Amino acid sequence: MTDAEPGLRLDIKDAVATITIDHPAKRNAMTARMYTDLPPLLAELRDDAAVRVAVLTGTGDTFCSGADISALDDITGENDLPTAAEEAVAAFPKPVIAAIRGHCYGGACQLAAACDLRIAADDARFAITPAKLGIIYPVSALARLVHLAGPATIKQLVYSADPVDADHALRTGLCDEVVPVERLHDRVDELARTIAGRSQFTVRATKDIIDRISAGTLTDDVIHGWFTEMRTSGDLDEGVAAFLERRAPDFRWNG
Repeated sequence: MTDAEPGLRLDIKDAVATITIDHPAKRNAMTARMYTDLPPLLAELRDDAAVRVAVLTGTGDTFCSGADISALDDITGENDLPTAAEEAVAAFPKPVIAAIRGHCYGGACQLAAACDLRIAADDARFAITPAKLGIIYPVSALARLVHLAGPATIKQLVYSADPVDADHALRTGLCDEVVPVERLHDRVDELARTIAGRSQFTVRATKDIIDRISAGTLTDDVIHGWFTEMRTSGDLDEGVAAFLERRAPDFRWNG
């Protein structure tokens, strides 16, 4: 990809896959092609046993300014590309961390809300802006945002379309941690590597169970399945042995 071509950039290092939204000419606005490319990219990473954690971020000094308004009809048409991308992020079975600095506007909040964790730089600004365009924000995204920050917070953000700063986002639950801008990528890398080094059985089971709790789809069969697999995964035996032997565990489950 050349500097003039907007797209998604993928880098994989030490079990962490970083997906970078790369469209600096428009503050990393998502084009129809970028929305279309995200679900198959995540499907590829889902099947890559070497990848344990994904990070979603943006090029330069901003995360994403939402959908590219100049191509809004193509993006929000019959196929509703933003919602398809959102659902692909939410359905990804491995942890996804959003590394947010600068603008997280419009459709960017939709993508960020679908991630498992949101780490923001202290220069981050969050805004939900459909009232500036006369459109309805995707219902799936509204549901996720209300789950994170509560109905009153999201109503205020949508009604006003005004941005809020990182501290406000942290207080209301829109993000999970705020760090100095110069520390953002080091902190996200540290967190991603920590998660990648833990029992992937525990991480994956917990993600699935919590997501099902949030969606109201957790069943006894799902719970029984995970606890049955816990006894055969090998991670439990290794974790106990490592604790007793006072060494770092060598977890190998990667189901």
